[in-house]
Amino acid sequence: MTETGPFTELNSRRLGPVRRFFIRHPRVMDALVSVVAGVAAATSDASRSRGFVVGSVFGLVAAVVLWWRREHPVPVTALLVALVIASEAATGTASGLELAVAFGLYAVVVSHPPAFAWSVAGAVAATMAVALWIWEEPSPDPLQRQADGTVVLTDDRLGSLVGVVMLTLLAVAIGTSVRNTRQHLADLVERANALARDRDRQAELARATERSRIAREMHDVVAHSLSVMITLADGAGAALDRAPERSRAALAELSSTGRSALADMRRVLGALAEDGAPMEPTGHGEDLGALVERFRTAGLPVHADGLGLAPPTDTGLRLALYRVVQEALTNVLRHAPGTARVDLTVRHHPESWEVEVRDHGGVVPVTDAGGAGLGLIGMRERAEVLGGAVEAGPWEHGWRVHVTIPEAR
Repeated sequence: MTETGPFTELNSRRLGPVRRFFIRHPRVMDALVSVVAGVAAATSDASRSRGFVVGSVFGLVAAVVLWWRREHPVPVTALLVALVIASEAATGTASGLELAVAFGLYAVVVSHPPAFAWSVAGAVAATMAVALWIWEEPSPDPLQRQADGTVVLTDDRLGSLVGVVMLTLLAVAIGTSVRNTRQHLADLVERANALARDRDRQAELARATERSRIAREMHDVVAHSLSVMITLADGAGAALDRAPERSRAALAELSSTGRSALADMRRVLGALAEDGAPMEPTGHGEDLGALVERFRTAGLPVHADGLGLAPPTDTGLRLALYRVVQEALTNVLRHAPGTARVDLTVRHHPESWEVEVRDHGGVVPVTDAGGAGLGLIGMRERAEVLGGAVEAGPWEHGWRVHVTIPEAR
């Protein structure tokens, strides 16, 4: 799906401004069709032989009937054929209503299966042909005149029949083409929307998995802090009488640990999007230096800077930095095999920590790297829980991941 909603015909292919206008305002097209059909009937040369008023009346009725061709194509087409029959019986001419019938038949073909559409087209052509053959009157031929100047009348029923058949076939051909195009486009749009829904489900699953893992790790952090608080409280109580200074120091440490535990608990509540997330212990992470050495042993040429910095005192932040580096280097190992260099930089600013991992592109073809971008989603979730941000994308030589996480206050 797009950022503004699901895929539609408007955002799935290039359309000109006129086409977009008519797609957004289909009633404008209906009005245009009604006007064209009505004008064609009112200004028909054949209708003038019986008077302009007769042709105008039939044209007005056809225009009004055509307004409902989109919702009721079959009844509208039947009414238009009935108008042709009435016009033939009353005036001896179709009064130019054949075009209105073609518009109605087009709507039938677009909105119904081919077998049904061909049946309706055959019935329409046969009915109009019979009406023309029975009631069609000879028409004046302006190219032939008698000696006294009178225009010669010619019987052109056969030509009228051929015209009806050709107009019917043209309406069916155009309608079939439009129907096939719309069906093909609808299939493509539905397939694209299905892929987008599947992608969103995978992303949601990845977020839920990462939140669950973060919650388990935070659980260990809070449990550790509470254990320390209990020990400090017991020690302070035991030494209250014989060593009041030590008791005060223990109470101060108890207060600091409690504040840290409270901050961690708030992060836990923010990380959990759903109830019932499991809370199995996951450990407190490892040293970044040991992690980098493992990747070097695996053949990844990591050039690291900043590993000697003192790790954050906040356990949640320390875990986040560890997981970010682990996931970024894993992605390099998976998606850029044979890269000439990987630059890992860890920086500590007064109020934040920064991690940057840049590779120089793989030189070995990747046949099946696996994954679906879920690791990047996990990094973003972990950073956002701590108030940080993740930037990931190509750079001059390969791929770059940049993560900034603020220090807990």
